[in-house]
Amino acid sequence: MRKIGSRSGIILASAVIGSLILAACGGGGDTSSSGSGAASAAASGGAAGGAGTPQAGGTISILTNAEQLQTLDPQVIYTGEDLAFLGATIMRSLTTYQLSPDNAEGTSLVADMATDTGTASNGGKTWQFTLKDGIKWEDGKPVTCADVAYGVSRTFATDIIAGGPTYALVYLDIPTNEDGSSQYKGPYSGEGQELFDKAVTCDGNTITFNLNQPVPDFNYTVTLGFGAVRKDADTGAEYAMKPLSNGPYKIESYQTGKGGKLVLVRNDQWDPATDSWRLALPDSWVYDFGLDEAAIDQRLIASSGPDEYALSLTLMTASLPVIFDNPQYESRRIDAFDPYTRYVAIDTVKIPNEKCRQAIGVAIDREALRTVAGGKYAGDYADGLVKPNIGIDYAPTGLWDGLLGQAVPPTGDAEFAKKLIAEAGDCPTEITLDYPQSADNDKAASVWVDSMAKVGITLKPNPIEPGQYYGIVFDPEKAHELITAGWGPDWPNASTVIPPLTTINGGFDLSRWDDPAWVEKVKAASQELDRNKQATMWQELNTESSRLMLTIPTRFGRDQRMAGTKVGPVYSWPAYGSWPYAAMGVTG
Repeated sequence: MRKIGSRSGIILASAVIGSLILAACGGGGDTSSSGSGAASAAASGGAAGGAGTPQAGGTISILTNAEQLQTLDPQVIYTGEDLAFLGATIMRSLTTYQLSPDNAEGTSLVADMATDTGTASNGGKTWQFTLKDGIKWEDGKPVTCADVAYGVSRTFATDIIAGGPTYALVYLDIPTNEDGSSQYKGPYSGEGQELFDKAVTCDGNTITFNLNQPVPDFNYTVTLGFGAVRKDADTGAEYAMKPLSNGPYKIESYQTGKGGKLVLVRNDQWDPATDSWRLALPDSWVYDFGLDEAAIDQRLIASSGPDEYALSLTLMTASLPVIFDNPQYESRRIDAFDPYTRYVAIDTVKIPNEKCRQAIGVAIDREALRTVAGGKYAGDYADGLVKPNIGIDYAPTGLWDGLLGQAVPPTGDAEFAKKLIAEAGDCPTEITLDYPQSADNDKAASVWVDSMAKVGITLKPNPIEPGQYYGIVFDPEKAHELITAGWGPDWPNASTVIPPLTTINGGFDLSRWDDPAWVEKVKAASQELDRNKQATMWQELNTESSRLMLTIPTRFGRDQRMAGTKVGPVYSWPAYGSWPYAAMGVTG
């Protein structure tokens, strides 16, 4: 969610909620003030804004080395940074998260398009939401229940709308085929439409979701991939470039590539009476694409002219001491514990032998990767996919403390890796690492090259333009053996971590792990109603996935970014590990 998104090689299953102790995947009620005060803001890694109170007017720019956003399609958006920004500007959802730097408040659920956070019945298998009156599209037509239902239906057209959250496919009460695919094929073919129309119904402004299993936190689920799309405006896959807005802004222009921009201007059909969450203070937002990373940092440090009203999404490692060792930047910098686990997925189809996968994990110098990422600013060493700040679903896996047969130091163990390779007998000697290109990621790729060379493996780095990264690595024909990624839970349950990352229909299984027995274990954990028992099941599955080395967990991360001198409030919104865009404005 986030959120850092592929602009730092991270993707989010979006928010991290409830009792989590975090500050970013990387911020009550229906209102969204400019923060909860400087004290709480500082506690979450930022400040409430050092240049005054945010006010209406002006333009805020976002500076990035990416050459585009991953997607603008409401059914596909799945990085926390993009969920936060687009959700604050052009796309509303039934529910969203309170705006606050406080970890508990900033991950609590509030209503958005709906009048409340939903009503469950039938033991949690039926959920209803009623839309507020007066919400309009940018062309003045009303946003209807049918628009929400149609948007959700697009998720099932997996041949056209792909790469986003798959909760609709998993939870809605629609029959599946023997291979597990849905008998409903989406609105474009119409095949099985009557099945969808039974699962999702409209009665006036009230939409009802009939589920195939109890989902007590389904009102969190609808923050992801359940956005409205009007049927007569849908252009299929091309909708991702210019969706119709129902938020306070609309797209004026969108040009990708170096020097490209996404320009959002006010949507005069947005009615603040229907929206107490978005302050919508700036007159416009501008995303500046394809910029040099070092130049971004220098522009934010100098903060002169238009850059006084600019934001960064990341900071280069080399800039961190300059910014964080100097108190003059204290009011406009962020160093926050984020919700993401950084990892490298191993394609288990290309490398099916688990000892080969273990050897790669054992060989990598995690300490050098952490140093390249910023040392103390980069976070802690990870031991699995589930991060400690999720709550009761985490327990140490022992991955680096003997789970694989002996302890593995942070610098890696070439001799142990060679032993595993010898035991496996058929490990590849040449592999490729896919990663989103950046100066710091190029350095990390060099660490991988050096570490693999020590165990007789030739590794080829494959840098990919960040804005296109996930669109490429989701394609098995284009992805390689190792794929850099990151993940934060969608809400505080490992059901939003283990299933999406380790089951073939989970939506983000870059490892392409497809094991029926494993799927049954994951399914059993997902449906366990005893929360403590479920937590134990998730802990065991997390440990087992680490032993199988479906992924190589490298860091439980932190997030650093910077704002210009005349933008605020400055804090990390823990829901998505992002700026609190919906509360931000120019301050002078």
